[in-house]
Amino acid sequence: MSISPKLALLEEYALVARALSAPARLRLLEQLAQDERGVEALAEKTDLTVANCSQHLQHLRRAGLVTSRREGKAVIYRLTDAKTLELMDLTRVIAERNLAQVERILHGLAGGEEAPEPISREQLSARLDEGTVTVLDVRPADEFAAGHIPGALNATVAEVDQIIGEIDPGTEIVAYCRGPYCVYAHQAVAALRKQGFHARRLDGGLPEWREDGRAVLTTSG
Repeated sequence: MSISPKLALLEEYALVARALSAPARLRLLEQLAQDERGVEALAEKTDLTVANCSQHLQHLRRAGLVTSRREGKAVIYRLTDAKTLELMDLTRVIAERNLAQVERILHGLAGGEEAPEPISREQLSARLDEGTVTVLDVRPADEFAAGHIPGALNATVAEVDQIIGEIDPGTEIVAYCRGPYCVYAHQAVAALRKQGFHARRLDGGLPEWREDGRAVLTTSG
């Protein structure tokens, strides 16, 4: 028996929802929001086996969230378009607004204190033009090299203490990382505020900044 057009459409919509149902796939989307990558590199970044990583990528590709191309023998994946990034962020927003456990986790990342409101990308752009802010990219060095906000310092959360001497204590520090699911900026802000710095995180990360059409500096290659 054939199903109605509505049920057929709902089944396709559910395909997208099911593709987001595994944490490993959300980690893969987060990585692909930084830059396109091959399966082996994605597996290494997400602590998956190559076979398991490939299976998760196929789910994401069937749902239209990622696309792929061949480069020699390698298969290179990327986000299909900016709508995938928007869907990732909307998932985060709904969870933060409606799931108590998410609120508890974020409160813990802030060191048990009330986290300051994030700064918007528009505000940060204006502050950069004025030269009144220090920007801190807390992603790994390879992701920083592939693209970062011009003028940003680079240090992982574990390395923040090592660069404190380079930061003017009189300026505000804005930390950013990978985007909707990244927690590094939360952790860096908490660590800096404990040391007496005026710090907060950027609303969004490098992918959203780049999608706005704002300048991104590449230092790799």
